[in-house]
Amino acid sequence: MPAFLVNDIDGNPVSTASWKGKVVLLNFWATWCPPCRAEIPILIDLANRYKDRVQVVGISVDDGPEEVKQFVKDEGVNYPVLMASREILAEYGDVSALPTLFVVNPDGNVVQKHQGLYSRALYETEIRLLLGLPTDATIENFNDTGQISMKNAALATELPNVDFSGLTPEQKKVALRRMNSDHCDCGCRLTLAQCRINDTACGVSRKLAANVIKQIASASSPAEPAAASPAPSKD
Repeated sequence: MPAFLVNDIDGNPVSTASWKGKVVLLNFWATWCPPCRAEIPILIDLANRYKDRVQVVGISVDDGPEEVKQFVKDEGVNYPVLMASREILAEYGDVSALPTLFVVNPDGNVVQKHQGLYSRALYETEIRLLLGLPTDATIENFNDTGQISMKNAALATELPNVDFSGLTPEQKKVALRRMNSDHCDCGCRLTLAQCRINDTACGVSRKLAANVIKQIASASSPAEPAAASPAPSKD
């Protein structure tokens, strides 16, 4: 799990280092998102019933903290809530769909990512499995191939809205290496690969990535044969 140390909306420090040994539910949400609002009572209940072994953390993508503070107070949210920063969003990758919830095991590793509203039963099953408590289900690990941490962008074999279909496997490897070394010009200070993962709506990185593919495809294409000159007339 990408580490951070920030203050929550009440000014209290929130550190990933303090969650070692607990299952963590890291929830990206917003007050204006109906599915997010519907999920809050589920998270409140899980935080209450597993309070010594589970840490729920809300990360709001709202524009400002005032409405978030009022919502947290009105709903009786019993876990820390902090405002999303550009740095946190860059580390955790694509959270454009809300809510997005990351499940972290007691060793601090992300094992699952849920986008959208899921049931209380699913979250509780995952919690119990990770805590070694009785359950009749099995958990599937989530393998981070660049979707979560920007540090792992180099592992990605596909990038959002980047079409590799016209390249050979070797050309694709070359293109991915380029996109992990060339930087985007949108001002994000990320590589093309990182920007495509972090901001799928960025038209700058999408255009630059398309140019990389075009250049690699053109450089590897055989030259067009010259048109044959007409044979001289024997007349």
